[in-house]
Amino acid sequence: MAIEDDVTVVGGGIAGMTAALAAAREGVDVRLLSHKDSTLKSASGLVDVLGYLPESDGEGPLSDPFEAIPQLPDAHPYRTVGVEGVREALAVFDGVVGDRYRGDHTDRNALVPTHGGAVKPTARYPASAAAGLASDDRSALLVGFETVTDFDAPLAADHLESAGVPFAARGATISFPGDFRVDAKITRFADALDADERVAVQGDGYTTELPVREALAEAVKPHLRGAERVGFPALLGQHRPDEVRESLEAELGAAVFEVPMGPPSIPGMRLEGALTGACREAGVRFTTGNPVVDYEEGGRAGSEDIAAVRVERNGAAIPFHADQFVLATGGLVGKGIDSDREGVAEPIFDCHVPHSGDRYDWFADAAFGDHPFARFGVETDDDLRPLDRRGDVEFPNLRAAGAVLGGHDFAAEKSGAGVSLATGVAAGRSAAKEVSDS
Repeated sequence: MAIEDDVTVVGGGIAGMTAALAAAREGVDVRLLSHKDSTLKSASGLVDVLGYLPESDGEGPLSDPFEAIPQLPDAHPYRTVGVEGVREALAVFDGVVGDRYRGDHTDRNALVPTHGGAVKPTARYPASAAAGLASDDRSALLVGFETVTDFDAPLAADHLESAGVPFAARGATISFPGDFRVDAKITRFADALDADERVAVQGDGYTTELPVREALAEAVKPHLRGAERVGFPALLGQHRPDEVRESLEAELGAAVFEVPMGPPSIPGMRLEGALTGACREAGVRFTTGNPVVDYEEGGRAGSEDIAAVRVERNGAAIPFHADQFVLATGGLVGKGIDSDREGVAEPIFDCHVPHSGDRYDWFADAAFGDHPFARFGVETDDDLRPLDRRGDVEFPNLRAAGAVLGGHDFAAEKSGAGVSLATGVAAGRSAAKEVSDS
């Protein structure tokens, strides 16, 4: 029996998940196809909407991203979905994450310290990071661990003070209490804190056992020196972060916050869990572990519709049929856009990706310049359907969402999660409406 759904979404990142969720909530059958682990495990867990205008040369950050959206170039994905499209997507996000996130009380960006000691303008941030905002003038101690080398707490504190934050910052590096392996993953520390495991602690000539939360607080206390809040790398529990923070706050007598980290990202895993749960509750079916490699044409007689996508499994190409499709496979980093010496391409549907034929035009001279390759991606019409080189719709039943879209530099603008959310919700709803109207 053929595998057939109303809407098939290709891609399991934030754009794919929100597209699938939005479509399913419109009452149609939805399947999400994903090859590898969700890219959310590599994401910080922060939701940036727009931190800087394109070609702003680092000026900023923007205080109100919604005021700036109408100033963006016509090719920018936000100009397709509009300010209201961004607001609607954030409302969907807020409904999924509930009180696990903050920032929905205002249009203004919050400034969240990162593990490198910079501050990132972001519209939504985990509740676990709330006490660490750079706009807060309370003194802060950053605590790193000897074996978590991605976070150099003293260096990050120095960078924050150099950036002009309105508070005193110090950093200290300590050993995580207990007998953990030198190469223990941060998920191992998070699990130990979730369970409040008992760990061996060396005293002055003796060894005893303490719950790990208490043991961690005892290790931090000699460095506290009146700091009003304490920041740890984001590993304070995978499943009970609120409980872990409350325990540490009670022991330390200071506010506790997490500093978002690079991959693997526990806040990203928490967000993935929330979105996956919402998708399953809405009825989305997941098929994971194998790549989508091709497609079949001819969905409707006489049309240029896509009939199915083919998933490579054990040497066979398995077709997944649907009425509508959403492409959410990521950009150059996620391999949703591919490049070689011959050109730039979208590898599944071979959608047109505008680019210069001269590879030297893809780059700026300065290492941190305005590189054209950062904006590579497919162009779309007002319904997010990819356009060919003549400006015509490539496939009537295909929409694109997230980083596969061109016209924006998400890293420079700090707009990646916002674009994925807004275009994901818009593409999913539009695909579902097409099914309902047919």
